[in-house]
Amino acid sequence: MFNFEFQNPTRLVFGRQTISRLKDLVPSGSKVLLTYGGGSILKNGVHKQVREALQGFEIVEFGGIEPNPRYETLMKAVELARKEKIDFLLSVGGGSVLDGTKFLAAAIPFQGDEWEILKTTGGVVKSALPIGAVLTLPATGSESNGSAVISRNSTTEKLHFWSKLVYPAFSILDPETTFTLDARQTGNGIVDTFVHTVEQYVTVHQDSALQDRIAEGILSTLVEEGPTALSHPNDYAARANIMWCATQALYGLVGVGMPGDWASHGIGHELTAFYGLDHARTLAVLLPGVWRYQFERKLKILAQYGSRVWFLDGEDRWVASQAIDRTEAFFESVGVPTRLSSYGIDAKEAAAKIRARFEVRGAKQGEEGTLSPEDVEKIILSRA
Repeated sequence: MFNFEFQNPTRLVFGRQTISRLKDLVPSGSKVLLTYGGGSILKNGVHKQVREALQGFEIVEFGGIEPNPRYETLMKAVELARKEKIDFLLSVGGGSVLDGTKFLAAAIPFQGDEWEILKTTGGVVKSALPIGAVLTLPATGSESNGSAVISRNSTTEKLHFWSKLVYPAFSILDPETTFTLDARQTGNGIVDTFVHTVEQYVTVHQDSALQDRIAEGILSTLVEEGPTALSHPNDYAARANIMWCATQALYGLVGVGMPGDWASHGIGHELTAFYGLDHARTLAVLLPGVWRYQFERKLKILAQYGSRVWFLDGEDRWVASQAIDRTEAFFESVGVPTRLSSYGIDAKEAAAKIRARFEVRGAKQGEEGTLSPEDVEKIILSRA
């Protein structure tokens, strides 16, 4: 393992009827900007619970934050928050709402071109407003880390940033808020969590026994509980276990002391930027291709993954190959197609666009920077 430091400052409040705790978690006297997405919280009762819990607080609302939150939309919220002199942000929704809210936290006090926050991967962030979260869609793990990903329509870009200043002060995780998620959202969340985990686990590394076991526990839980959540949406235990897996996948423990791969994410962000494809669906398409393209480099850990998560027994090359097949089949089984053709995307066009963009940026992918723009093109073509 590499040397590392670990600290996670987010207070996690997990379980039934925990939204009522907001009155104790939001600092007294705060003027709150309540952020949310397309309006599902207005239908499922979560908005009502939040407003009741925050009686006595001055609240301004900003809805309409999209999946893959858009810079253009968020800048409207920045303008509103500055005008209203907001001093606390409360995200109510899934990871996209929270990612957008993290950008708001950094952008509202920022002086200069706010896009620099993304262009510098957070390097220019020196202050931020405090954030709280009520999670309603487990997937991104954004509820307990300092990362966010933002899309910009005008330039067809999707960039991320990180800052220790935008960790949520607290996150409320009530599994009952996820009962109304449809099959698409549930499947996407399962795949997103799964790939977050393997991006930190199926890497070229050694001597990370505990992190490996944590990752394998998350993956095995998703394989066991995912089908239950899809077939019985109101099963509290399944929903609770999936929600906790999503948080743990990017809480920080899985990846400490190890290099992360993140090639599927890096390429996938471009598929979203160019074609608007759901983040989780880009990952389901790309991950098997990334693994097959790097089969020899990742053979040892793929075989371990196949043995421990899929209970495969045999020669390493066979186990590793079968493990990739099983992963692809699992994604399909939770309703997330794994080929570009399933989404009407021309692989040749996508490969050419993304190769060109990476060439301009001088970007290489993978835990050791071994995937060139040409390699990325080949991976995308293999996922037609």
